[in-house]
Order: sequence, then structure tokens, then C-alpha cells
Amino acid sequence: MTSGFCRFDGLDALAEQEEFLPHKSGSKKEIHFTDFEGKTSFGMSIFNLSNAIMGSGILGLAFAMSNTGIILLCEILLVFIAILSAYSIHLLLKSAGVVGIRAYEQLGNRAFGHPGKMLAAVIITVHNIGAMSSYLFIVKSELPLVIQAFLGKQENTGEWFLNGNFLIIIVSALIILPLATMKQLGYLGYTSGFSLSCMVFFLISVIYKKFNIPCPLEDEDHHNLSHLSHGHGYINGTDDFCEAKMFTINSQTAYTIPILAFAFVCHPEVLPIYTELRDATKKRMQNVANISILAMFIMYLLTALFGYLTFYGKELAYLYMQWTINSTSELLHTYSRVDPLDVLVLCVRLAVLVAVTLTVPVVLFPIRRALLQILFPDKPFHWARHIIIAFCLISLVNLLVIFVPSIRDIFGLIGATSAPSLIFILPGIFYIRIVPEEQEPMFSRSKIQAACFAAVGFIFMVMSLSFIIIDWVTGESRSGGGH
Repeated sequence: MTSGFCRFDGLDALAEQEEFLPHKSGSKKEIHFTDFEGKTSFGMSIFNLSNAIMGSGILGLAFAMSNTGIILLCEILLVFIAILSAYSIHLLLKSAGVVGIRAYEQLGNRAFGHPGKMLAAVIITVHNIGAMSSYLFIVKSELPLVIQAFLGKQENTGEWFLNGNFLIIIVSALIILPLATMKQLGYLGYTSGFSLSCMVFFLISVIYKKFNIPCPLEDEDHHNLSHLSHGHGYINGTDDFCEAKMFTINSQTAYTIPILAFAFVCHPEVLPIYTELRDATKKRMQNVANISILAMFIMYLLTALFGYLTFYGKELAYLYMQWTINSTSELLHTYSRVDPLDVLVLCVRLAVLVAVTLTVPVVLFPIRRALLQILFPDKPFHWARHIIIAFCLISLVNLLVIFVPSIRDIFGLIGATSAPSLIFILPGIFYIRIVPEEQEPMFSRSKIQAACFAAVGFIFMVMSLSFIIIDWVTGESRSGGGH
């Protein structure tokens, strides 16, 4: 495992140690795009990048394990994908370091001209708007239930404070917008740290509940579970309710691959975080990425393992049906079936809500950066422009979440194309186009690896799109792949 997260060596040692934006000796460091020096500490940068990696996809990893087995998921797929993600960031940072550019969109411009710049900006914008929407959908669906449970109400009685649409507007206005208007992404390191603390609390609770919940669950829903599972195909291939599988391959295994492949998406945030990193070098930023990926790997692994060992295949089949059919992607829905008013579960659900809410501003920064690169590429920082773009983006996402009930399918399609582009395809082709042939010939090992890496992304894209099309044709929503 350690070798998987080791430092990716550059083409020459000197470039690794240089400042990210080259500047002449004795002169003031040149500032590109932003009007401030990097001042964010190493630790805060790790918090921000880890928070960018951590998405709602963590809630589906237990289901993924039920269809792969512990060994296949833990020791093969998660390790493999974590290493690929670190390698992808290496390609991105290496490309950026060669030309001294700190913006993903400008890398596209350097590689393919204005069309490349527009393509990168559009992909980042659409992907992150989809991520923001998924987080606010969780707030819309879960916050009313949490408030209802804390008030001891058995059902929603229609008050305004139990209306999800009103609640996301309030949360957006009071929490998300003020954080999104921060001048620097580095300032969000504190809220990112708190968000990660909430998810650690979630993980501790998942581990604790493993030893306090019987399997199978003894409720009336459970008696119909086998029938429902067979009807939708969400079983692990056996009739055993509570038996852990070390290695499993079935008809649903392929559907878990997109969930895992996109579990480490953070690439739109990498260069903005790099921009603000104190004493920025490629080696230092790669260490930020490696530590963040390793931390999230451990978080994902433990959540998947203990969630799976609590409910196993058929209970998770029921969970996943509820997730996909009702668009309420939360592992804690299954915990609430044991005791709907369990105080610990309610607290953890609130912690998850806090975590996803505090992630939205981090995801918004790359969108605003992309829009500024397109609309105002040569303009200095201006507070009015900075705040207006944040307000418009948050308003747009709120409108989507409120008025478009089927947005999950729309962004499922978009995510199936944008995520592999950001993780695999763009870093690979940028590296091939930007790194000069004097340093790396076209058929060198490094560029061949980058080409193969981009090809893997194309395969993931085709696979994800195929799953979505199959879901639409069969009328079942089974594929995952959102952040």
C-alpha cells in the first residue's frame, strides 16, 4: 500500500524543487490570474482536497462491497483506483509545472487552443454543478426528516420548517453563500476540517452499529426483502442473509465499478488548491494529494467494510432499491429501519448533512474560476464579480434542485462523461500535448502510459454510459457514478 502512494518522480529533480510559477532571481514572483501569494498551509490544503474528494458516493460503497466481496473491493479495486487517481494528479501537476500555469482551463488552452480551454471549463462547470446539486438534494430530502425526528413527529405535518425547498434556500443563504464569497479557497480549510470531522463521526457510528444491530433485521419489511431483491436483481447471488463474502462476482458487480472509479474525483480543485499552497512546488502539492487520497482510502475502506458487515447483501439490496428508486442516497436509511428515533443515528444523519453542506462552497470555487477564465480572462480580482458569480451559481443549483425532480438521471448522464474526462482523459492528453518532445519523446514510456491512461478513461465512459442506457431501457436505476 505504501508503494502505491509513494512520490511520483518528475523528469528532472530541478523542476521538482522550483517554485510553481517560474520567476527570475531577485525579482518579485509573477502572479497569474489571482492577485495574492499562496498562503494556505500544508494541513489546510489537505483538509480542502480531502473534502473535495469526499462525496456522497461514500454512502454507496457498502453496496459495492456486497457485489464484489471484501477482497476484490478492498485489496484490488480501491487500491488500484486510488493509485490511478494519484497518478492522474501527477500528470496534471507535471503538465502545469512545464508551462507555469495554475488553471485547468489554461492547460486546455495550451494543449489545444481556445477549443481546449472551453472544453475544460465546460466539463468542470457541468460536473461540479452536478456535484453541488447532489449535495443539496441530500439536504432537501434529509433535513426535513431529521427536524421531524428531533421534534418527535411521526409524520410531516406541513409546517414551513419541514419543507425541503424552503430549507435548502435557508441553508444556501445562511451558510453556503457566505462561505462561497470568501476570497481564497484556503480560508475554507477550517470548515473543510469540520466537515471531515463530521464524516469521521459518521464512520465511528457505522463501526459502533456493527456490534449493536442484529442480522437479519427483525421487521416486517425484512420478510418481503427476498421477493423484492429477486424482483430487482439486487442480491449477491446466494440465499444467505448474514454471511460475508471474500470474493464475489455477479451480474451487479460491473455496476459497482463506476461508483468506485469516481470515488476519488477532486481534479477540478487540485490546481486552485495548488495556487494557494504556501511554498508551492510540485513535490509539495503531490504530497498533499497523496495524503488526502490515502486518508479518504482509509475512510472509504472502513465505511464499506463495516456497513457491509452490518447488513450484508440482502439488507443492502433493500437499501440500494430505496436509494435508487426514491433518490435518497443515504446508508443511514437502513439504520433508521431499526429504530427511527435512535438519537445516535439522528445525530449522525445531521453530521452527514453538515458535511455535504460545507462541501458545496469548496466545489463552487472551481466553477467560478472556470467562468472567470472564459468571461474575464484578463481582469484582476473584483469583489462584485466574485460575489455575483457565487450568488448566480447557488441560485441556479437551488432552482434545479427545487424544480427538476428527475435531475438525478440528467446528471447521471453528465457525470458518466465529465468524471472520466476529468480523472483520466484530460490529464493524459494534456501531458502528451504539453510536455515537449525534447524532454519526453512521443513514444517514450511516460507518454505511452499517459495515452493508455486516457484510453482507460474512455473505456470507463463507455461503460458508464452503457449502464445508464441499460437502466433507461429496462426501467431500473442501478448505475452509480456520481461524486
